[in-house]
Amino acid sequence: MLVFRGVLLALIAAGTATAQEVNVQSGNDLYRTYCWQCHGFEAIGDGPMAEMLAIRTPDLTKLAAENGGVFPIDRIARQIDGRSQLLAHGGEMPIFGAVFETDQQIAVALPNGQPMMVGLPLAHLLAFLESIQVD
Repeated sequence: MLVFRGVLLALIAAGTATAQEVNVQSGNDLYRTYCWQCHGFEAIGDGPMAEMLAIRTPDLTKLAAENGGVFPIDRIARQIDGRSQLLAHGGEMPIFGAVFETDQQIAVALPNGQPMMVGLPLAHLLAFLESIQVD
């Protein structure tokens, strides 16, 4: 099991006993491919596409600071994978949604200890986002 800033990521693939590695570098790679254009190379909300969005692009390095010091893994996961619609993404993330759809599901522990199933690529991205949080 891996711990990123206090959030335990349970690395058990759904339906198997095989542990899956959640990798911050893989999350960084996904971010550099799919997210930086709006959120910026340093994830502070200043990407080249940010000015074209209807709402302000958030600073992804301050998600925990804006949530009482706790990384809001459940809210962020739901916004990225489309469970919660987000205006700036056109509702779901139609351009990127398929990237995060996978049969390789793992449980990530929420701040309250409850598990939430997400695809392995999304778990990578969440680990990266959690790793860049600043006070």
